[in-house]
Amino acid sequence: MTVLVRGGRIVTASQDYVGDVLIEDEKIAAIGSFPEFEGEVIDASGKLVFPGGVDPHTHLDAPLKGTITADDFYSGTVAAAVGGTTSIIDFPVQEKGDDPRVSHTDWAGRAEGNAVVDWGLHQVIVDLPDAFFPALDDLISDGSPSFKMFMAYPGARMVDDATIFKAMRRTADNGGFVLMHCENGPVIDLLEQEALAAGNTG
Repeated sequence: MTVLVRGGRIVTASQDYVGDVLIEDEKIAAIGSFPEFEGEVIDASGKLVFPGGVDPHTHLDAPLKGTITADDFYSGTVAAAVGGTTSIIDFPVQEKGDDPRVSHTDWAGRAEGNAVVDWGLHQVIVDLPDAFFPALDDLISDGSPSFKMFMAYPGARMVDDATIFKAMRRTADNGGFVLMHCENGPVIDLLEQEALAAGNTG
């Protein structure tokens, strides 16, 4: 399918000008002026034309403390598209003791056929015995190079420094990387308990 977006104000990282955008098979094929084009034309006169936004931190159809987040992959990505976001990255959460590929496959199944924008996954790691290293390698080679780890939420998602270090070393060796939720979980819990004991609940 070929579509021409005509006469819009094109905004890139380094330029701002009026022109046409030729789209073929859902990809930008050319930018310029195409006065002789015959086919579907979207008149963008007086409108901004720029790349779709990327939201790298979403939580769709995700269980959390006995609830499920309000939006699933369909409703959440429809809302994203309406706002100009054309790609999202969500967080499959590994269950302790499970190979990370289990939750990754589950989340991919939730997104496939339901998401209306492009999507990817940051795999959350909460448990990383050496036996799970091949799972990290597989996810990276399959196109999911990013992994999320937590220094907060003791007893739930928090991992120790040695586990973080092992994950960073293994992913770096294979072209992946680790995203960190950086807090001091035990200290936060202590301060929370002290605040509650002092009657500070708001």
